[in-house]
Amino acid sequence: MPCTHINHMSDEDVKSWLNSFDTVMTDCDGVLWVGAEAIQGSPQVINRFRELGKRVFFVTNNSTKHRREYKQKVDTLGFGGDLDEIIGTAYLAASYLEDCGFDKTKKVYVVGSAGITQELDDVGIQYLPIGVEERMSITTDLNLLGAEDAGLYSKDVNAVIIGFTRSFSLLHIIYATKFLTNPNCLLIADSPDPTFSMRDENNVKHQCPGTGSMVAAVETAAGRKPIILGKPNPLMFEIVQKRHPSVKPERTLMIGDRADTDILLGKNCGLQTLMVGTGVHSLEKVKDWETSTDSEEQRLVPDKFADRLGDLLEYHP
Repeated sequence: MPCTHINHMSDEDVKSWLNSFDTVMTDCDGVLWVGAEAIQGSPQVINRFRELGKRVFFVTNNSTKHRREYKQKVDTLGFGGDLDEIIGTAYLAASYLEDCGFDKTKKVYVVGSAGITQELDDVGIQYLPIGVEERMSITTDLNLLGAEDAGLYSKDVNAVIIGFTRSFSLLHIIYATKFLTNPNCLLIADSPDPTFSMRDENNVKHQCPGTGSMVAAVETAAGRKPIILGKPNPLMFEIVQKRHPSVKPERTLMIGDRADTDILLGKNCGLQTLMVGTGVHSLEKVKDWETSTDSEEQRLVPDKFADRLGDLLEYHP
C-alpha cells in the first residue's frame, strides 16, 4: 500500500484514522526531540493523545540512559508519562538476560554507558566496570598485557552487551572478541541503528555513526551474529503486550523517523505506522521505496507521513 501524507487527507479521514488506534508507541530522538530541545508541537500532541484516552509508550534504541533519566527528560520537556511507559534498550538488555535465566554468578562485559549497568544493577546481574579495557595495553603483536589482573580473561564473562559509547575503540573490539571465543558467551546488541542524527551549533543536522556501526565491527571480528534487542526486533512491542495484555497490535500506532527500525518494528508486529520528517528519513525516500522492486524496501513504506508530529494538533477526532 502507498504511503498517505496527512496533508492529503480530508479532515474526516484524519479524524477517522485518529480514532483507529488506542495505543501509541513513539520513538524519541528525531520525533519528540532533537538533543535537549523538544520539536515544536510534539509535547502537545502526546498530551492530546492522553486526553483522548490513548496510552503512550516511549520506545528508544538509545541505551545511554536509565529509564529514570528518560523520565526526567520527558517531564522537563513537557511530555509527561510514567516510568513503566518508557522502554529503552538498556532496560531490554537487562530484561532479556533476566528472562533467559542468565547465571548471576557470571558477569557481563559492557561496551556502552552507565544506562546499561544501572539497569543490570536493578536485576542483580554483575558486570565488569565500564572502561576496564583502558587499563590494559597492547603489544605490537596484539598480545594483551595486564588482562589477567583486570579479569579480562575471566571465564566468568558470559555475555557481551554493545551499546552506544563515544569512546569506542580497537580495545573494545579486541576484548569483546576474546570473550566471544567462548561459545557460551552471548553477543547482545542493543540497537542495529548504523547512524543517528545530531545538530551542530548552527542547527545543521548531521548523521553520525551509531551503535549498529560498532556492533558490525565486533560481529566481523568475532565471527558471531548478535542478538539484536532494539527496534525493529519485536521484543519492544512484546514487552508492552506482556505488561498490558489488552493492547492490540491492529489498534496500536508506531511513530518514528527512521524506516529501518521504527517503521519496520511496526511492520514486524502488525502495527499501524506513521513516519515524521523531522529525523533520519524523508518523504522523498519513502517515494523511492514505493516504486522499488525490492520487497524489503517496500516493507519500509509507512502507512502515513507527517512533516512533523505537531501537524496533528489541528485535528480533533
